[in-house]
Amino acid sequence: MSARCYLVTVVVIASLISYDFPAAAGTITIKGSDTLVILSQKWAQHYMSMNPQTKIQVTGGGSGVGLAALQNNNTDIANASRSIRPAERAACIKAFGRNPREYKVALDSLLVYVHPSNPIDELSLEQLRAIYTGRIRNWEQLGGLDSPISLYSRENSSGTYEFFKAHVLKGRDFIATAQTMPGTAAVIQAVAKEPNGIGYGGAAYGHGAKHLRIKKTPTSPAIEPSEENILSGQYPIWRFLFNYLNPAKDKGEIGDFLHWVRSDEGQAVVKEVGYYPLPPDHRVAQDDRKRPD
Repeated sequence: MSARCYLVTVVVIASLISYDFPAAAGTITIKGSDTLVILSQKWAQHYMSMNPQTKIQVTGGGSGVGLAALQNNNTDIANASRSIRPAERAACIKAFGRNPREYKVALDSLLVYVHPSNPIDELSLEQLRAIYTGRIRNWEQLGGLDSPISLYSRENSSGTYEFFKAHVLKGRDFIATAQTMPGTAAVIQAVAKEPNGIGYGGAAYGHGAKHLRIKKTPTSPAIEPSEENILSGQYPIWRFLFNYLNPAKDKGEIGDFLHWVRSDEGQAVVKEVGYYPLPPDHRVAQDDRKRPD
């Protein structure tokens, strides 16, 4: 099932509907990164069970979609798996007169997935770049079977796509034959069915496919994307996940929810879903209600 669009009310409902529902009065709306959809759903479930007066709606669509909705005042919180762009920041300032507020809410490792039958267990960043830019097109060139590589990627509105292009491809274009998928779940499902497939996505989506160890350089050791290696920075493809909002809305129910997300209790949900909790110096104390002005 695609992770393109989700709606969370008291009961979490997953759907493929691509349009927005109007939020009821008193409802917190969250929109954006497909990487963050599952985690945001879980946060919403936990938080609403403790605060039944609060209703939270979560939809996906990609980081770019969420940040566009924030600029247009069509969401309270924008989920993003990348940092906001300068042009997006400027559009927010134009829309609501202030810099959008940024909160780091979790850590994620970008995993590289192949079919479980693939004998390849590790790749370097250089090899990944060569695969996704078309310089390597057969698994035999990497020590595998003599089979053409089937590439799976994300749509260009995805923060995961942008992060991979910036940090792995070093800004180079993806080869045109890379098949664009509507969400990380769709990438993983495709790779799990395609013996010659390769794809990438967030750490929480890897069921059914095999992830590879990654080498920063051709001669460096291959690193497993474990929590320890993410927190230490040894695994070379990791990132923060973000919430963005109009600072004027960082109060009341919205402010309390975002504060809880970064508390130890909210960060326990991060680990439950399969991502990595924020380091202690990025968290907030459960009883500390102070937020930036």
